[in-house]
Amino acid sequence: MSRYTGPKFKLSRRLGISLSGTGKELKRPFPPGQHGPGQRKKMSGYGIQLQEKQKLRHMYGMNEKQFRNLFNRAAKLQGIAGENFMFLLESRLDNLVYRLGLSNSRAGARQLVSHGHVTVNGKKVDIASYTVSTGDVIGLREKSRNLTAVKEALANRNYLPGYLEFNDAALEGKFVRLPERSELAQEIDEKQIVEFYSR
Repeated sequence: MSRYTGPKFKLSRRLGISLSGTGKELKRPFPPGQHGPGQRKKMSGYGIQLQEKQKLRHMYGMNEKQFRNLFNRAAKLQGIAGENFMFLLESRLDNLVYRLGLSNSRAGARQLVSHGHVTVNGKKVDIASYTVSTGDVIGLREKSRNLTAVKEALANRNYLPGYLEFNDAALEGKFVRLPERSELAQEIDEKQIVEFYSR
């Protein structure tokens, strides 16, 4: 299955979650379609599990195969599978570029990475799914530091997670530690995703 390229606002309304992080999509807090509000039937247990999985998958902009492979990797690690999965998702290079404020969206961050603008420990990395290790430094190539999109994104950044540090002068960020579960999306119930993949 390829990456979703359809209307993001409709998808956000269907899942009941703001995929852009702005909340603009949920001004009409009911599913899209001509029948409007009040038409959603009670979900089965499977339906709830599937919806939680889709929320997280679309939030990080991944296709199903990538998502499942990452879950399988998380399930082999020591600890709680659901939390390990969230930590691996958060450690993706495109996500950390977004979290550092170098882009306004994860899709924009993915484009920055795939176009070769981003470095990890001084070396160019153009793989969006690259797993960043704690202690790694994420920066921009010299010729990419004056990009208008990056300047605008940094000007609009209003929050930097506690597990990241950012040097404004060098335009470099450091992945200091793994995040805690309380620092990640609270609207996601990762236990449902574990149950979905454990069927």
